[in-house]
Amino acid sequence: MYGSLLLLHILAATIWTGGHIVLSVVVLPKVLKERSPQLLLDFESVYEKIGMPALIIQIITGVMLAHRLLPDVSLWFNTSNPVAYPIMAKLGLLALTVGFAISARFLVLPNLSPANLKVMAWHIVSVTVISILFVVVGVSFRTGWFY
Repeated sequence: MYGSLLLLHILAATIWTGGHIVLSVVVLPKVLKERSPQLLLDFESVYEKIGMPALIIQIITGVMLAHRLLPDVSLWFNTSNPVAYPIMAKLGLLALTVGFAISARFLVLPNLSPANLKVMAWHIVSVTVISILFVVVGVSFRTGWFY
């Protein structure tokens, strides 16, 4: 069971993080250069079909993996336990991701125009950095870098 959970978690992380790297490095520069919100919306409409399910799979498998490490959820926030640190970091990164998603969905996207593309760009780059940090923290469960 552990191997299957970890595999699903890593595959979903690959889709989520890879998609955001492509968005930030390939699509976003073209969007900003051409000042074209439509290019961004076209990418988002395609990527969302695999990106959002990947994020949901990461959340579900992440919680299950954390539960396998520390079955008592109250220990996830116990700073005397070194394993709690990457779990707290992952939960914090998830909260930041949700915050950016809510902001983008309800504040930026409804008014997306050439004039506010830079605001959306900051959201995109921030979520990309956060997604890379998710991977770094995830690797730390095996390497101990984080604790």
